[in-house]
Amino acid sequence: MANVAWRADPLTWGHGPRTFEIFLEPTCPFSIRAFNKLDTLLDRVGDDKITIKIRLQSQPWHMYSGVLVRCVLAASTLAGGKETAKTLMAAIAAHRDEFEFAHHAGGPNMDVTPNQLIERLERYSGVELKGAFAIPDLDREIKWHCKYARQNGIHVSPTFMLDGLVQADMSSGDEVEVWAKKLAAV
Repeated sequence: MANVAWRADPLTWGHGPRTFEIFLEPTCPFSIRAFNKLDTLLDRVGDDKITIKIRLQSQPWHMYSGVLVRCVLAASTLAGGKETAKTLMAAIAAHRDEFEFAHHAGGPNMDVTPNQLIERLERYSGVELKGAFAIPDLDREIKWHCKYARQNGIHVSPTFMLDGLVQADMSSGDEVEVWAKKLAAV
């Protein structure tokens, strides 16, 4: 691949003064539950009051996590940027079993290669990923997400931060209204 300039679009929605950061792993069922609530939260609170930032938290017990995190970040370099990345995350969420091992260690995905995963994700999302996935220095973006999570003591997904502080009492099982009240109270 030729040395082409690229930019990963930040996975940020809204422009309000309150910052809601959420650390997600694309195949984690709890992350998926939280991810699926973000648009509703933004609508409920208002994009002029909150800035939502998705931080990717790759986790090795989700065996294809590294490949899928790279796919999401690669998608953010394409036309549509963060919206294209969001489309990929939604496709993974909608077809989670096709991107994860059974009980983290077995099942039909044991023989799936990274190329097959990418092709599967291209089919479900409609996004052509292979070229962006192959960006030679895309790992700098992956490493940024990893380092940012580590410096903030993030270990699991989802983890929530409000205005730079981890919120241990927030959960993917909370109703959007609970999150909205928390944002108003902090």
